[in-house]
Amino acid sequence: MQPPRHQARRMRAVSGAILTSLAALAVLLTGTSTSHADTTICEQFGSTTIQGRYVVQNNRWGTSASQCITATDSGFRVTQADGSVPTNGAPKSYPSVYNGCHYTNCSPGTNLPARVNSIADAPTSISYGYVGGDAAYNASYDIWLDPTPRTDGVNRTEIMIWFNKVGPIQPIGSQVGTASVGGRTWQVWSGGNGTNDVLSFVAPSAIDSWSFNVMDFVRQAVSRGLAQNDWYLTSIQAGFEPWRNGAGLAVNSFSSSVNLGSGSPGGPGTPGGPASCKVSYGTSVWQGGFTADVTLTNTGSSPVNGWNLAFTLPAGQTITSAWNAGITPSSGAVKAGNLAHNAALAPGDRVSFGFQGSYTGSFGKPSAFSLNGTSCTTA
Repeated sequence: MQPPRHQARRMRAVSGAILTSLAALAVLLTGTSTSHADTTICEQFGSTTIQGRYVVQNNRWGTSASQCITATDSGFRVTQADGSVPTNGAPKSYPSVYNGCHYTNCSPGTNLPARVNSIADAPTSISYGYVGGDAAYNASYDIWLDPTPRTDGVNRTEIMIWFNKVGPIQPIGSQVGTASVGGRTWQVWSGGNGTNDVLSFVAPSAIDSWSFNVMDFVRQAVSRGLAQNDWYLTSIQAGFEPWRNGAGLAVNSFSSSVNLGSGSPGGPGTPGGPASCKVSYGTSVWQGGFTADVTLTNTGSSPVNGWNLAFTLPAGQTITSAWNAGITPSSGAVKAGNLAHNAALAPGDRVSFGFQGSYTGSFGKPSAFSLNGTSCTTA
């Protein structure tokens, strides 16, 4: 039985480094830099973006040995994976590509976190490239859930889909049965690592590529009491956990969408409909903390079907929780997006949402708001 893992790999945000554009040169780069094909990352927690919508991360957390990955237009490949760790312990790393938020690093234009009961479906497609030899690894597709729309820290529940398992390794916990999910049969494992619950679905034989609905697995977690429908889906990740070697492993392609409401995209980053609006912004402030109550009114002559209200929080303010809207990221330039039940605003309709936060220094209010890209007046 494998002891606790997955905790350390989540424990750090992307650190500072230098980005070069030479594909043949191993480079150090930070958080949210824009990627192009064949950008190599060797920095321990380095990351970049591909397709303008996904983050590729090196995420070497369980060893001091070198690891490099090369981001491509459609995924990444592991180009160096030195060292090994015992196969009855935690893996070396989790190089991966993701849609959503991981330790405050959110993929561009994502509408995650999103409340589970606001998601119509979450179609995804993945193609893996495997290696043999003396390597020991899994090909792991991770789905993260939390009671709050958090964009940092460890989430409450992790769903792991093991597309492949090479070497004497196994998931956290113990096997609790089998299940048919997405038209396939899986071994089901359940356990915890001391920080979060882990529900694993292990393929009896290797799967090279597959297109499926992430929500089929989320519903499994809900039915087993490891999540609730009012929890939030925070990120969708695909990559590898190597214990020994791993050079040559590849995510050949990855796609992920999260469709809200009736199946049309919505929420932060994906608004719909024309916009003319008025915003009122009320606050209650105490030393170091505050709440904000926001009312958005559609003052136009046409309905808004899916809203996205953008504004910038003053420096020093951080959102810690929100209600009646999904808000990402937690500081700076943020976007508040509709949930399934409040997406439609007829002319004259209004919707209210709010959030709680912390602040340092003097307290201030946002100076401007825009609905679906159009400036609003303030009340």
